[in-house]
Amino acid sequence: MKLNIKNIFINELPADPDTENSIRQVEKAVFSFVTPKKTAKSKVIHSSIEMASELGISTKEISSNYFKNIVTGNQVYPETKPYAMCYAGHQFGNWAGQLGDGRAINLFEVEHNSKNWKVQLKGAGETPYSRNADGLAVLRSSIREYLCSEAMFHLGVPTTRALSLSLTGDQVMRDVLYDGNPALEKGAIVSRVAPSFLRFGNYEIFAARNDLKNLKILVDYTIKYHFPNIDSSSKEGYINFFKYVSNRTLEMIIHWQRVGFVHGVMNTDNMSILGLTIDYGPYGWLEDFNFGWTPNTTDNQNKRYRYGNQPNIGLWNLHQLANALYPLIEEAKPLEDILNQYKVDFKIKSLQMMQSKLGLFTNDDDDLNLIQQLEDNLHLEETDMTIFFRLLSDFTDLPSSLEIMSAAVYKSNNIPKDFKKKWGNWFSLYSKRLLKESFSHRQRKQKMDAINPKYVLRNYMAQLAIESANEEDYSLIDELFQLLKNPYSEQPKNQKWFAKRPEWARDKVGCSTLSCSS
Repeated sequence: MKLNIKNIFINELPADPDTENSIRQVEKAVFSFVTPKKTAKSKVIHSSIEMASELGISTKEISSNYFKNIVTGNQVYPETKPYAMCYAGHQFGNWAGQLGDGRAINLFEVEHNSKNWKVQLKGAGETPYSRNADGLAVLRSSIREYLCSEAMFHLGVPTTRALSLSLTGDQVMRDVLYDGNPALEKGAIVSRVAPSFLRFGNYEIFAARNDLKNLKILVDYTIKYHFPNIDSSSKEGYINFFKYVSNRTLEMIIHWQRVGFVHGVMNTDNMSILGLTIDYGPYGWLEDFNFGWTPNTTDNQNKRYRYGNQPNIGLWNLHQLANALYPLIEEAKPLEDILNQYKVDFKIKSLQMMQSKLGLFTNDDDDLNLIQQLEDNLHLEETDMTIFFRLLSDFTDLPSSLEIMSAAVYKSNNIPKDFKKKWGNWFSLYSKRLLKESFSHRQRKQKMDAINPKYVLRNYMAQLAIESANEEDYSLIDELFQLLKNPYSEQPKNQKWFAKRPEWARDKVGCSTLSCSS
């Protein structure tokens, strides 16, 4: 396995001079060198051939012991120096100080086909940033991250990727519900890949410590290698940098809203500077369409990271990044203008996104009202978001609308008359609105089906894969992996996955809500 290794990140950015892997505060450094922990009896249980190809790794090489040793941390690739990044962050709206890669270790960066990738292990042991944790991960959370990051990519959502999923052979103690009942679980490692794992918190920590020298070094590096069309040598360059980050962040969140994805932990240390979905913890897809839903048990009370609040949190996090960049710009108005533009752009892009989900490709003054009525109706009864929007492309007349609602509503045998009346009124308005479109029903269906996925990684699906994997059956991981590579296709043989959440999964741990425990 011969990789085209580049060491740009570690060569151009300031390293922690202390090479001892002890938990500590790290000053004036972007990263610390660390070595992954060797595992007892590692085993690769799934890998992405597609992602491996992006790195220049062949299918044959994926099956080798050498590949296994690299992606489980048992061997360090020649002429590379693994490292963990130093960053800070706001967690649930509060400043948390230094955080850093507590259980993520960056192995190396690879250049292949003119693309630069950073390869990272999650769950490979302690780093200087592990605080009171062990730096490890369990199979449960690793399966969820592995499947979800690849599923999001195929949905067209900006995301980090996954290369492999491995068992370490070690046991890891975890308290799943934080209720004082810890138990041993199977240890696992996900090898994940991205052009960069830099987060808002990487910049926040230097600003908070008034280390403007290293803040400038990091921003200049980021612009040089990830925003090369910007001139970083001027104040205008830093303003444009923030504008690009703001636009990418909004684009990512609009995609989240489109497919019904809820991140669950939108802390600033979980916000990618490239606008990629990063750190798949207690995430979930909307089943019941509900703006107030969060998958995170830690967030149950305040619901800060609920589905309907994700765009606002994106803006709040950008405010924190603006504060961090301000010392390089020393002028508030350009940053405020960009933040205000985010709000304007969100309204425009959100409307466009919803219009496309409804098969409306021309503008009409009443579209906003039509969408508002739709969202109000979706909240009347427990209605499955994915099924409703996917089947909406089949709408032709009132009888077809009844079939759609019957398939999408969770308690379809007990629908109130008022509910039917309101939906009848809405479908009547929708039918009239479609007459203003120039596309045929077939063309509209084709366009809508390319926007509204048929298959998403529902929590109960991931939980079934986890339970099978705990019994050493990894076939369901592969079945879901293959299914989610084509989320917009009909896939008749996989029709069983196009269904409402089973009743047994309504309140089951891992299916309804999740904790940050992993």
